Amino acid sequence: MSMKEIVKNESVEDVLTFLGPTSDYWQLDRLFTYYRFDVITSGELSAKYDELFEKGVLQDQNGSVVKGPNWQAPKFVTDKKYGIE
Repeated sequence: MSMKEIVKNESVEDVLTFLGPTSDYWQLDRLFTYYRFDVITSGELSAKYDELFEKGVLQDQNGSVVKGPNWQAPKFVTDKKYGIE
């Protein structure tokens, strides 16, 4: 599985939904800085991240990000694209 390919080819929302529960915001920021800097400069990354919390896709549990009640695997995950199991 190539993080570079996922970040470059999938929507910001799908990437955050997939990686949000296993990565902290700074790791996500770094990934997008390397592979899709426009997402950082436009403010889309932080806006989408906040939006996923508001929609209940992600939630804070004692300072850790976990899957929220409305979390669903993005299509690229269910399709097992990039060799994701």
